[in-house]
Amino acid sequence: MNKKIDQQSADNIRALAVAMVEKANSGHPGGPMGGADFMHILYSEFFNYDPSDMTWPFRDRFFMDAGHLSTLMYAQYYLLGNYAKDDLANFRQWGSITPGHPEVDAKRGIENTSGPLGQGHTMGVGAAIAAKFLKARFGDWMNHKVYGFISDGGIQEEISQGAGRIAGHLGLNNFIMFFDSNDIQLSTSTDEVTSEDTAMKYKAWGWNVVTIDGHNHEEIRKALTEANNETERPTLIIGKTIMGKGAVAADGSPFEGYCELHGQPIGATGADYQKTLLNLGANPDSPFDIFDDVSGFYKNLLEQKTAKAAEKKAEISIWRKNNETLANKLDFFLSGELPELDFSSIDHKAGLATRVASSNVLGYLAENVENMIVSSADLSNSDKTDGFLKKSSALQKGDFSGSFLQAGVAELTMACIANGIALHGGIIPVVATFFVFSDYMKPAIRLSGIQELGVKYVWTHDAFRVGEDGPTHQPVEQEAQIRLLEKLKNHSGKNSFLALRPADSAETSVAWKMALENNNTPTGLILSRQGIKDIAAQGNSRYSEALGAEKGGYLVKTVENPDVVLIANGSEVATLVAAAEILEAENNLKVSIASIISEGLFKNQSKDYQNSIIPKNKPLFGLTAGLPVNLEGLVGDKGKVFGLEHFGYSAPAKVLDDKFGFTGEKVSKQVLEYLKTV
Repeated sequence: MNKKIDQQSADNIRALAVAMVEKANSGHPGGPMGGADFMHILYSEFFNYDPSDMTWPFRDRFFMDAGHLSTLMYAQYYLLGNYAKDDLANFRQWGSITPGHPEVDAKRGIENTSGPLGQGHTMGVGAAIAAKFLKARFGDWMNHKVYGFISDGGIQEEISQGAGRIAGHLGLNNFIMFFDSNDIQLSTSTDEVTSEDTAMKYKAWGWNVVTIDGHNHEEIRKALTEANNETERPTLIIGKTIMGKGAVAADGSPFEGYCELHGQPIGATGADYQKTLLNLGANPDSPFDIFDDVSGFYKNLLEQKTAKAAEKKAEISIWRKNNETLANKLDFFLSGELPELDFSSIDHKAGLATRVASSNVLGYLAENVENMIVSSADLSNSDKTDGFLKKSSALQKGDFSGSFLQAGVAELTMACIANGIALHGGIIPVVATFFVFSDYMKPAIRLSGIQELGVKYVWTHDAFRVGEDGPTHQPVEQEAQIRLLEKLKNHSGKNSFLALRPADSAETSVAWKMALENNNTPTGLILSRQGIKDIAAQGNSRYSEALGAEKGGYLVKTVENPDVVLIANGSEVATLVAAAEILEAENNLKVSIASIISEGLFKNQSKDYQNSIIPKNKPLFGLTAGLPVNLEGLVGDKGKVFGLEHFGYSAPAKVLDDKFGFTGEKVSKQVLEYLKTV
């Protein structure tokens, strides 16, 4: 401990943050200037990782919530050698590795993409759950910590309630969060929008809460020590900080604590850029330099961190030698590979709802995939994830031997936690709710896609056939919204999402196979509430034929030179089968039927394959219980899509099928009317 070096290091971080924003002429300098003291003390004295092995699985992890404070991270990690001077100088520029909001890059210390407030620390809660899950299976040596950093805005986001409640309820003592409480927001001071007692709120959720001067290094040190020694509760460190700490005006007088310092270069405020750099000990002519003494300190620190990590690795090596079977299992978990699975062996009764077929699959997975956490937003007996729960047990405070997370009514929180579990590594996260409530989850689904995380989303009650529950519970536009993500490429150039709506039980088994094998993007399974008549096998094995779904689409019924090709997914495929029987028997038409479980995946196939399933020279008719746009890209300009263009109504599902025109007889009439126009 060296007070002079500690102060210089924190001021160096401040100066770098100021310089980055000023050069970019864009960004948020005030918050990083306030949080610099905590970051320095955390990383210099408490944070355990291996500088020579940044993705070491047993490292501590830092989850940033306030992504607009990205310069705080870049500056700190620059001192740690994770970034070069030019990286900071290119902040927010095209092609730089220092974007305006941090994007996951574990090799440089960035554990999560952040920016949408509230999600970052909630992902941290997910990582802490993952760490507890693995510790319960492999031993107390797996004792790494997860640190979070949250701002006044993040505390206000509604998701913070879900994260705070779940972390406290589960007793996540391995989660330590710093609240940068500077009482300033982007457009106002916090007292204009809130008067709650944050400390009391978190105490009510079962947290250990410590309030400190966020610029007092000794108080930071004491709080972090206490948090690391806590055995029962997560810890919230409320650090009272000053927005723009260290900023001065042209006359050298302090210019701190002002709202205008939040979201613009300080040179555009009442503060003076050059005078502020000088006040912080920096050289305005070379603002991206690391101070000489700070450079020497951090060079020695990195050596110490590497040596400490080596000691930990030696301890783990001894454990591995003494626990060879467990060690092999741990390596398998961390590899992301799957055990040998036989989805064809899963038995389904005839005519099941696809949610029930999914339950059968989940029961099988509970017995065969040991590193899976399934979660439901208080709907496990309805979304049928209880098929997994019945063969496992719920995670509980002090007991993480189970594999099921009862999230409560908190869809967005649950989805963010799943992202955090995926980011931690070693565990496959699955989350479930009704499809209409995917609306609540959308921000986290988007971050799943951006971060390229293999989260599995299970959405049941997929259409207006929810029936008596009425329009609030009947998804119409949701499928179109989710499938937009199939049309959006991630930064690896792949579809950012895989949306699967299976037509029957066999396709549901295949959909789960596809979901588990899809490690690099999120997958959504869109499942029915009502029973569905199974698609008849054209040959000997319906499951073998359903494997055609692995190409996004295939023919469930094929004839030579069809008069019309009918196209659907999910429940509507069976309706098309019923319509085809009428068209063939009563109208002497030849009909092929395509089940397109994923338009995005289907359009990744060769043009020849696509044309073999949906020939452009044939009349094409699509049927969807959602918006017609779901299939318009498949049938083209000359085709016809019959879909729903209004909200649902409250009535039994069979009544709605009839009223809305989703029966075999009424669809056959729609097809005939269409054929008159081609």
